[in-house]
Amino acid sequence: MVNSTKNVILIGFMGTGKTSTGKILATRLGYAFIDLDQKIEAENKMTIKKMFLQYGEEYFRDRESEMVHKIASRRGVVVSTGGGTVKRAENIKELKNHGIVVSLTASVDAILVRTGRRGKRPVLDGQDKGNRRQAIIDLLAERKELYAQADYTVDTSERSPMQVVDDILRFFKREV
Repeated sequence: MVNSTKNVILIGFMGTGKTSTGKILATRLGYAFIDLDQKIEAENKMTIKKMFLQYGEEYFRDRESEMVHKIASRRGVVVSTGGGTVKRAENIKELKNHGIVVSLTASVDAILVRTGRRGKRPVLDGQDKGNRRQAIIDLLAERKELYAQADYTVDTSERSPMQVVDDILRFFKREV
C-alpha cells in the first residue's frame, strides 16, 4: 500500500497519539515501529526527563538529532517522533527525505487531558493546571508552522488511534 522505500514519520505535539497510532499503523503496514524518544533513552541509558534536568534541553535536542540521523535511512519503519523533534530544521528535512511525514494534531483540551500525568513531559511538568494549559497554547503556537510542514495532517481530538490509522491509510491510497 505504501511505497516500501519510504518510512512513515509521525510528528506532532505531545499527547496527540503518535505512539499509539504508530504502533497500530506499523502493524497494519507490516513495518517495524520506532519510538524516537525510547530509542534516545535506551542509547543514552537515561530518561529524557533526567537529560533535561542534568544537561538541559539543548543537550537532549543534540541527542535527538543524532537519533534522527541514525533512523532516517532505515526502510519500512513507522517512526513516532518527540513533540519537539521538528524544532530543528535539519531533523524535519532529513525525515522528509526518507519518509512520508504525517502530523497529528489535537485540541488544547484533548492534549491537557492526555498529558495530565506528571513525570513524562519535561516541558510541562513544572506547570500547575492553569499554567499547563497556557504552556500548551504557547508551545502549539510556537510550533504551528513546523508541524504544518507535514505531507498530511490528522486531527486526533475526537478519534481513536484505529480511526486515525484508517484516515492515514486512506490518504496513502490516494497518494500512492
